Amino acid sequence: MNIFVAVDRNWAIGCKNSLLVRIPADHKNFRLETTGKVVVLGRKTLETFPQGMPLKNRTNIIMSTNPNYQVKDAIIVHSKEELLEKLKDYPSEDIYIIGGESVYRMMLPYCDVAHVTKIDHAYEADTYFPNLDEDEEWEITADSDEQTYFDIAYQFVKYERKK
Repeated sequence: MNIFVAVDRNWAIGCKNSLLVRIPADHKNFRLETTGKVVVLGRKTLETFPQGMPLKNRTNIIMSTNPNYQVKDAIIVHSKEELLEKLKDYPSEDIYIIGGESVYRMMLPYCDVAHVTKIDHAYEADTYFPNLDEDEEWEITADSDEQTYFDIAYQFVKYERKK
């Protein structure tokens, strides 16, 4: 299983239910990587999407504790156990965990690859991703050259769980 996340210098991922910054190349990279695949996300993350709708050309699996929650063109699950059971229907390498914080933390132990956009800036934030640089179970296996969007420096870094 994969994780896809954008983090700032402090491994922050969001503030007030919103991304810290929107970088077009990051969105393009995300689209290229996840189109035709399975994305797993929480209800609050879904609500940040345009019109609060699932992502097109992907199987969207939404976590919600609300038993009555429904979303057109998405699969809704209500617990980690239900999610793990549903994910058995798909090849592990085609599954991408895409947020938010609680879904990332819950699913990180099941993931072997993390696609991290590292943004060289510290933002005001209230949600964070675990720092993989400080986790001995993870190692960097690929990274891009540093890129810039206006005055924001960032790079794409691939982490893999050590075997």
